[in-house]
Amino acid sequence: MPAPHNPFKAAINNGETVIGCWLSLGDPLATEIAGTAGFDWLLIDGEHTPYDISRIRMQLMALQASDSHAAVRVPSSETWIIKQVLDAGAQTVLVPMVESAEQAHQLVGDMRYPPTGHRGVGYSGARCSRFGAITDYGQTADDQICLLVQVENRAGIANLDEILAVEGINGVFIGPADLSADMGHMGDLTHPDVQATIKDAFQRIEAAGKAPGVLATTPEMTQDCLDWGARFVATGIDLLILAKQLRSLAATWKGKVTR
Repeated sequence: MPAPHNPFKAAINNGETVIGCWLSLGDPLATEIAGTAGFDWLLIDGEHTPYDISRIRMQLMALQASDSHAAVRVPSSETWIIKQVLDAGAQTVLVPMVESAEQAHQLVGDMRYPPTGHRGVGYSGARCSRFGAITDYGQTADDQICLLVQVENRAGIANLDEILAVEGINGVFIGPADLSADMGHMGDLTHPDVQATIKDAFQRIEAAGKAPGVLATTPEMTQDCLDWGARFVATGIDLLILAKQLRSLAATWKGKVTR
């Protein structure tokens, strides 16, 4: 029995556009509910949330029955955490703050088994192989593993062409918030210089045969990024969606009360 098919990787490799959402609440029930919404993919964010590997694993389990593909953003590019999320069952991994081709080469190796990489061979007792039930996991896993690297500062943009030349990267995610801050426009994702940089990066990524991706939290930015060629697009963050709706509901009904 081979490793499970990765529909997210197949879609972006085929030039398709997939729509997703960021998961920052960290609660398996909220994650399971998000899995019923109909997104193509959902990103379990281990960078800006207080998740350890156990909580990431619980969220992967919560999405097991969902048609939405579960991707994981690790907190850093350290080999040990990539090993753990892969063994926990993640097939698509997003790595933040990638700034050089050397770093990208290391990540490709971290994601693959020997002899083409150096991922630790411990799958027989791990969730990724269904605890040994997927008998051919070791021989077939590499084909279904998807590596997304996140370029989100001026150093990464300056080295983007070298990063794109690294074989084994499936997609490059442009992080607008960090990029705008590093460019001196903290919080202003719509600044013309920031938008021009993002648009140019998308074009270079696509020209290199890889998929451009982004997180956009407004309908206007989402549409702009789709128009510019983004092909894996997160259209919101569960935590912010919940907060916005709760505040709106409270304001609506408190405003109707006369005391």
